[in-house]
Amino acid sequence: MSIDRLVLAFAGSFILVSLALSQLHSPYWLWFTAFVGANMLQAAFSGFCPLAKILKALGKKPGAAFD
Repeated sequence: MSIDRLVLAFAGSFILVSLALSQLHSPYWLWFTAFVGANMLQAAFSGFCPLAKILKALGKKPGAAFD
């Protein structure tokens, strides 16, 4: 799996988990959802994604999200 697809999978998973936790535990988990969304937005404009840097350092291959 390419870095781009992994980033999308991580972001989607974190959003779904935080939404579930906001319903089951505390509505404050929605702040985590907002953080993930804000990070995705800044990555779209700046091209900098912390998770992508980590995955690249771990040896994952870069590639287009939708080939």
